[in-house]
Amino acid sequence: MSATLLAGISRTTEPRTMLRRFLALDALVTGVNGLAYAVASGPLGRLLGVDAEVVLGLGVFLAVYGAGVGYLASRPQPPVAAVKFVIDANLAWAVLSIAALVLWLEPSTAGAVWIPLQAMTVAAFAVLQWSALRAMARS
Repeated sequence: MSATLLAGISRTTEPRTMLRRFLALDALVTGVNGLAYAVASGPLGRLLGVDAEVVLGLGVFLAVYGAGVGYLASRPQPPVAAVKFVIDANLAWAVLSIAALVLWLEPSTAGAVWIPLQAMTVAAFAVLQWSALRAMARS
């Protein structure tokens, strides 16, 4: 990913600021998604064709994970090891989402659309964060 593209997306040329913004966006999207899953697990479970208890568990996990990523984004200089953990966790989430879709879940049409869309979004966060981390290491 080019530095120009990263700068355009994050609206800054400062790699540390880019990284913190990508982490913050990840935290916001993940946290809101997690809260929605936790608060409305029944209706969302029915909509997606996924057991409500699974949706509730994922919601609680995502809300806590999003808060952790938000804390990391709030640090003036996020620790590299922690950022790498977030990147790896995001990639694992994306892969496991697709694996669950193919191997275990029998979602509704909405779920069959939502699950890969969510996986692609999380993978995109990982790519943006990794690219910003690399740019930070180069500067």
